[in-house]
Amino acid sequence: MDTQDDIRKPKTRAEHKPAKKPSWLSWPIRVFFISICLSAALSVISSELLSAASLAASFAILAGFIGLGILFDIIGVAVTAADEKPFHSMASHREPGAKEALRLIRGADKVSSFCNDVVGDICGIVSGTTAAVIVVELQRHLSVQGVLLSLAVTALVSGLTIGGKALGKTFAMSCSTKVVYAVGRVIHVFHREK
Repeated sequence: MDTQDDIRKPKTRAEHKPAKKPSWLSWPIRVFFISICLSAALSVISSELLSAASLAASFAILAGFIGLGILFDIIGVAVTAADEKPFHSMASHREPGAKEALRLIRGADKVSSFCNDVVGDICGIVSGTTAAVIVVELQRHLSVQGVLLSLAVTALVSGLTIGGKALGKTFAMSCSTKVVYAVGRVIHVFHREK
């Protein structure tokens, strides 16, 4: 039963707050919307570049998307493999990019998810559609209709992507400090310019 004091006692700020969404849910929701925006942007860029591109330029665009996927895969793996200790020393000496590198390592789960899952998967999808455009162009130039050409291009794209990521992971694991520091320096340059 409530006493007179309990009735008169004002409610604390915590009791007035509305229920918050669980924190584990906010990141997947943000990733969902980031993925949609990034996928749309890369698809538009790919379509614009391919619409007026020659066959050689189309292969260069395809290589660019494969390379971008591999690069972000390297960053995602390096961030999860890197140790904070070297960056504490660098940050105390005010080396540019050290603080940014520490932030990347401390948020390794989100950085890895963004780099490997969001950018990596989107680049895989866009490189697949770019490969399809190249197959159509090759069929038109060579006057060939067949499944073998499509299979060859698809196999080449898959081999380059998977092989490149396998090499990239080995490099990222062995040179994680260098990779994370390089990314930290790039972020530092963009933060300084703002």
